[in-house]
Amino acid sequence: MDHYEYSELLKTLTTKMKNIAGVVQPAQIEQRLEEIEVMENAPEFWNDAANAAVVQKEKTQLERKLSKYKDAAGAVTDAAELYDMGKDEGDDDTIELLFAEADALEEMVRTMEIEMLLSGDNDGKNAIVSIHPGAGGTESQDWASILLRMYTRWAERHGFKVESLDYQSGEEAGIKDASILIKGENAYGYLKVENGIHRLVRISPFDSNAKRHTSFTSVMVSPEIDDDIEIELEEKDMRIDTYRASGAGGQHVNKTESAIRITHIPTGIVVQCQNDRSQHKNKATALKMLKSRLYELELAKQKAEEDGIEKSEIGWGHQIRSYVMQPYQQVKDTRSGEAFTNVTAILDGDIDKMIEGVLISQSRGKK
Repeated sequence: MDHYEYSELLKTLTTKMKNIAGVVQPAQIEQRLEEIEVMENAPEFWNDAANAAVVQKEKTQLERKLSKYKDAAGAVTDAAELYDMGKDEGDDDTIELLFAEADALEEMVRTMEIEMLLSGDNDGKNAIVSIHPGAGGTESQDWASILLRMYTRWAERHGFKVESLDYQSGEEAGIKDASILIKGENAYGYLKVENGIHRLVRISPFDSNAKRHTSFTSVMVSPEIDDDIEIELEEKDMRIDTYRASGAGGQHVNKTESAIRITHIPTGIVVQCQNDRSQHKNKATALKMLKSRLYELELAKQKAEEDGIEKSEIGWGHQIRSYVMQPYQQVKDTRSGEAFTNVTAILDGDIDKMIEGVLISQSRGKK
């Protein structure tokens, strides 16, 4: 990097931080934090535990956003000041250090930009991820299990908590169905772009002739809705089935029908839960999963209407990404148009760049 390139980078990053400030509105956050502090000092505030918890959650999120903004803005300002001082004083060591840290500075601002794209009403919520293999038997079921591991590893990389809601093992390998709850800030905001059909091309480990196979698996992501969001469910619209849980879980797995499957007849949505020994708890979780799916479906319909898309086009049946392992190594997203060659790392959960590329592409499409 030379002086001209670094100078241009600083101009770009300074402009970006001004745009980010317009979205973050740090002065308003500081004002709100002062209001919360006054509320916390009131004796009656802590008498309402539920309200106090909501306010504390808001406070934590605001403090985190403000801290990240100040860190990024301060880093850009410091870099600009040090650069000017280094040039004036002929301090080549400082200049070289700034050049070496340029990529990290640019990445810090990029991360802030991405977070600004996650400002929707539901983006900050936890995410319910459901994975269903397509036709193809063992091959597709194995692909579904690979995707399940990918999202689990992604969550672990971010320090998020993962809870298994449903897990149906395949007869030979892989999974028939799986649902997990990923708990973490902006989990849904990031993973919402994973909704759709994921295509895999590889030499099948289950084919003795070592032929290339194509497999499809659908991924559905819904925000874990809050209790204050009302979704009406009528008994006549639901079919509730019980069955014996599969997978790890102790002796009760083979003796009790604790697992719950709920079919929402008007929409055809099916949810399942078997993560608890209690049928009652599994039913409550399944109902929450169903409400989240219905809520996501309604949001998709509203977005489609805003974008002028016909109702028939709404749904999960669209291919969003191809993972090719043979005859070459490439993962390509159909929405961003970006292609990546680090297939092994991606399948190990390194999917941030892909997700960010889609978020940026979609934000540009709205302008």
